[in-house]
Amino acid sequence: MIEIANMLKIKRLRSVLLAGSIVFGLSALALIATPALFNQLLGLTTDAALEWAMRMIGITLVALAGNMFSVSTRGSEASVIFSGRVMLVSAFGLGVLTLLLPEVLTWFAIAYAAVGFGFSGAYAWALFGRRSNK
Repeated sequence: MIEIANMLKIKRLRSVLLAGSIVFGLSALALIATPALFNQLLGLTTDAALEWAMRMIGITLVALAGNMFSVSTRGSEASVIFSGRVMLVSAFGLGVLTLLLPEVLTWFAIAYAAVGFGFSGAYAWALFGRRSNK
């Protein structure tokens, strides 16, 4: 029974990591290609320095998305569990930091925070959720 529960946990985590890699990959492309638009949607006043910083974050997200994809499709069980734990905390932190924007929150900022909290919840479900009785 424990083996079946562990296999289900790994399968869930792989799915969440794969979905997260897609979302982060799309965010990365948006940050690299259109940082001014991304800043505007977040309610930030954009300038060349902030756009450069957003592109740097975008490049970092490319690396994160690639690693998440790799772990989700090729990682050992231990690396999948470790990555799931790291991403649970990181996704929650993304949500919190987005809500702490030093500007009035826009609809996009709230939605972006919700995505972070949603992924954090998905990782918690994958790691700690009950096994199906099917």
